[in-house]
Amino acid sequence: MLRKLSDLHSMAKQNKTKNLVLAAAHDVNALEAALSARKEGIIELILVGDEQKINEIASQNNFNISGIRIINETDSDSAAATSVKMVSNKEADIVMKGNIGTAGLLRAVLNKEWGLRTGELLSHLAIFEIPTYHKIIGLTDAAMNIAPDLNGKISLIRNSVNYFRSLGIETPKIAILSAVETVNQDMKSSVEAAILAKMAHRGQIKNCILDGPLAFDNAVSKTSAEIKGISSPVAGDADILLGDDIDISNGLYKSFIYFAGAKCAAVIVGAKAPIVLTSRADNDETKLNSIALAAAIN
Repeated sequence: MLRKLSDLHSMAKQNKTKNLVLAAAHDVNALEAALSARKEGIIELILVGDEQKINEIASQNNFNISGIRIINETDSDSAAATSVKMVSNKEADIVMKGNIGTAGLLRAVLNKEWGLRTGELLSHLAIFEIPTYHKIIGLTDAAMNIAPDLNGKISLIRNSVNYFRSLGIETPKIAILSAVETVNQDMKSSVEAAILAKMAHRGQIKNCILDGPLAFDNAVSKTSAEIKGISSPVAGDADILLGDDIDISNGLYKSFIYFAGAKCAAVIVGAKAPIVLTSRADNDETKLNSIALAAAIN
């Protein structure tokens, strides 16, 4: 059972070892994170990128890349295509972004011939270990979808629920966030939250307990919910928060880390395989946790 982010490391090690392919691997930050995960026994590693630059980076930073398969692709777009094809062909299980823009990698992921499409939107799922919250909590979507419509939110919910279930949380509780806990026809977030809650109640959205609209305090604090007279199995006990748009979700993401001291892991979900997109602003722990999050699922 996932209770803290370090559990992801144990879960990954208990699984059959996953092969991670690092696309455009001539990137010091991504390469260092992938090598740390390999050293810990979380993944096995394949490097696709400019072999000369990879060797230079390894030499300059004392990275040990001996015994690691390197596929020489000097062009980053070609490296992304090769990496995604390897996942599509079951030669690898996880794709990670190296020295290539996110849009470039996602173009390969969404290729109609050999990409990793499933029919759902790709979405960003972050999970946090927050000192002031009683369990792991997920958040979507803080980095991919700017302003998802109702159908987009359904995809985000499905992606998140499927991933949580693969981590052993069979029936995650999802809070659909708004600024209020009552339906206000002038507030799109509250109206769509109510629609989603009714869809879940009628079985149109499965394998989760979903409620909304819930203001953030009601979603994470039973005391707040009780004061406001809210009776809900989700209130104060949410496993996943769904924001109305990228602004609220990104603000929460960064508030959790910078104000609440949260530990974090994040992946792109909705494809046939997890996608790891670490940022240079992420600390080493977040990068390692994100790789573990991708490797922990069965």
